[in-house]
Amino acid sequence: MAHDHLKNSIEAQTGRSSLLLIATFMGGLLVLNSFLAEWIFNQPEYSAAFALAGAILLGTPLVIHSLKHLWHGHMHMDELVAMAIVAAIAIEKYQEAGVIAFFMIISTLIETRTALGARASIHSLLKLTPTRAHRVLPDGTEDEVEARLLQPGEVIRVRPGDNIPADGVIVAGESTVNQASITGESLPVDKTGGDEVFGGTTNLTGSMDIRVTKAGGETTLGRVQELILEAERTRIPLMRLIDQYASWYTPTILMLAGIVLFFKAQDDGMTRAITMLVVACPCALVLATPTAMVAALSCAARLGILIKNVVTLEGARNLTAVVFDKTGTLTTGELSVTQMRPGPSVDGTDLLRLAASADQLSKHPGAKALVAVARKAKLQLVRPDQFEEASGKGVSAVVDGQQILVGRSTWLADRGVDLSLMNDPKYKEPEGLSVLYVARAGQLIGWIGLEDRTRDEAREAIDELRELGVRSLIMVTGDKWSVAKRVAAEMGCTDVQAEVLPAQKLSIVDELKSKRHRVAVIGDGVNDAPALAAGDFGIAMGAAGSDVAINSASIALMNNDLRRLPFLIRLSRASTRVIWQNLLFGVTFIVVLLVLGATGRINPMVAAFLHMVSSAVVIFNSARLVRFGEHLEGHALTATPSATASAPIASAETQPLPAPMPA
Repeated sequence: MAHDHLKNSIEAQTGRSSLLLIATFMGGLLVLNSFLAEWIFNQPEYSAAFALAGAILLGTPLVIHSLKHLWHGHMHMDELVAMAIVAAIAIEKYQEAGVIAFFMIISTLIETRTALGARASIHSLLKLTPTRAHRVLPDGTEDEVEARLLQPGEVIRVRPGDNIPADGVIVAGESTVNQASITGESLPVDKTGGDEVFGGTTNLTGSMDIRVTKAGGETTLGRVQELILEAERTRIPLMRLIDQYASWYTPTILMLAGIVLFFKAQDDGMTRAITMLVVACPCALVLATPTAMVAALSCAARLGILIKNVVTLEGARNLTAVVFDKTGTLTTGELSVTQMRPGPSVDGTDLLRLAASADQLSKHPGAKALVAVARKAKLQLVRPDQFEEASGKGVSAVVDGQQILVGRSTWLADRGVDLSLMNDPKYKEPEGLSVLYVARAGQLIGWIGLEDRTRDEAREAIDELRELGVRSLIMVTGDKWSVAKRVAAEMGCTDVQAEVLPAQKLSIVDELKSKRHRVAVIGDGVNDAPALAAGDFGIAMGAAGSDVAINSASIALMNNDLRRLPFLIRLSRASTRVIWQNLLFGVTFIVVLLVLGATGRINPMVAAFLHMVSSAVVIFNSARLVRFGEHLEGHALTATPSATASAPIASAETQPLPAPMPA
């Protein structure tokens, strides 16, 4: 499994770096003793012996590493250091050789530990998933099994304080779950029967029985780990550019060092040449891009943004157009009752009670919204008789001995309902709402309006995108024009396209790309998969637990907070700035120290120390990106309104919804 390979790789690299660290410590002591023997005891013979032993112990790994590269036909820049060490030993500058090797190994260890730390931070995600699980048997007893052996359909029990061992659905119990490791949400989430939970998240308060849907590497956490590792393996153009320059960089430095050696051979030409070889090893340049990218990927993953390819992260800074799907992206995807118009001599409470009673056996989103608001108002619903549902049209049921119809006006007309009440301007269907008409005993008694509420944070995100220079903000939907225009106006979109089919979404994206826009398409990743694939950036929103979303998009937002999108653009621009800062520093460092080395202003030992410092400067500069976006991490996400929790809104021309009544 990929997780075992990652674990083994980290353990192997840790073992090798530990051995190198021990060898470095011993070699460093020998070189230090050589200085003490010379300064304190005035024993040059012992000093030379200690220095030679230390130089051999420290320099051998570097020389062997370079020879292996040359044997396989690969030209790398660290051959310069190997040649500097060999040259220093050849001219009996044993202390210089030991000091050069010591500081170069320290630089290598810093580089290795940085890369290893990034992989270990990913491996730490794996530790979030328990290795053992309590499986509930059919007779109600429990047995303890390995979490990786769990199968879909099995039931596990998770107690307070335990990490959840697999993805699943709660079948019994309720609790509060911290799922920041998956979604990046800063606040725990309440979970009850029927809710989905993710492996690797932490159960905080109550005991839950969970039916397993995914286990092992198939869980959402497993997919997160694989995506981060996949992103680490990719390379942006700047990284490939440095590799291309390596083929001529080493010969150029050797030529420059040879020129200095030729003209200063009678003086200290060899020492100057060795100094130039040391400072020319471009660790700062090599580290400039990957350290920044790893830090940015770690930052994004912490906030619930999964990026499959670092090229995507780099390119996000040039985004000029965003295509939003409406339902589930700019809106909650859940209907809520917002208006109601009862007919003459019809009480609003009675209208809602009859409609909700007739609809309570339906699973249609509109029916769920009716029942939810009726129960919130504490209305006494009765179980309907002779319930029938016409898919996508309406329901028919007998309530209190009378035939009740709830649905579209055209369907009611087909059933012979008298719709003459709609001729009154007061009962005209409002723009931008989905309307359910209610009839009793063949007579229209009013209508109830529902709408898919917009996300509060979505408008904030769109405003931020506009400030960041994104010129085109387009909403596309298959919904009717009246609803689309209302939502687009609330969101501040620059354009809107309604009543479009999935194939038409592709043409909208292609048209934007033909105008040389860098296009991001954001949707739920299910019915938007073709459009996500067509954009320069496909962003799946709320991708936690959705394999389709994770697989179809180049970026997956693990929660529904659209503010992650402008943050992604800022992170892309910040990481690019850091990379250029690192590269500028690395180039300046090499040029300045090459001049100082060629003119004899610094010696090889000082050059080796400064080389180590330059690597540390680049790493710490890149590490600043890990803390980028801390304001979002500590920012509680805006609660997503739902049909069961939203406060219904009554317009000036409609009757207010009934106040709660005693049950």
